[in-house]
Amino acid sequence: MADILKGKKIAILATDGVEQVEFTEPKRQLEKEGAEVHTVSIKDGKIKGWDHDHWDKEFPVDKKVTEVKAEDYHGLVLPGGQINPDKLRVDKDAVSFVRDFFEQGKPVAAICHGPWTMIEADVVKGRTLTSYPSIKTDLKNAGANWVDEEVVVDEGLVTSRNPDDLPAFCRKMIEEFCEGVHDEQTA
Repeated sequence: MADILKGKKIAILATDGVEQVEFTEPKRQLEKEGAEVHTVSIKDGKIKGWDHDHWDKEFPVDKKVTEVKAEDYHGLVLPGGQINPDKLRVDKDAVSFVRDFFEQGKPVAAICHGPWTMIEADVVKGRTLTSYPSIKTDLKNAGANWVDEEVVVDEGLVTSRNPDDLPAFCRKMIEEFCEGVHDEQTA
């Protein structure tokens, strides 16, 4: 399967407090399949990962969200952690960046608390997805159909619950990124 994403450019939107494995494993899998992956953040320099219950490694930021557009990419990954998406969802540029992927029908993959930013972008109404259980009510209140499954795919939107779901999440994420634009993936 190597190089099935060759020629595709994928953004991972993250900031300090990103659940480390939900950032590193999708990035590793995407690069293994030939994708060019950019870490996009609300800050420049480096972001600090969160490893279950403590701060851990730092990761370089490739682009600030104010320097890029959804048009620059074929897909978007939204890793979780509690801190990361909470910071992203209050940043208007990050929220707009996420919304633009949906408006352009491009595939988006979000895991754990990652869908919090999608709620703020107003793109979950009528969509079926999963997440970390603690944001289930937030998603339902935003009009989403929440289900408790390892991985859920809804017209280019891939979601999973937690790091245990990463193998299934990464498989479906790669599949959707290969397929490209989905006409039903709308804001």
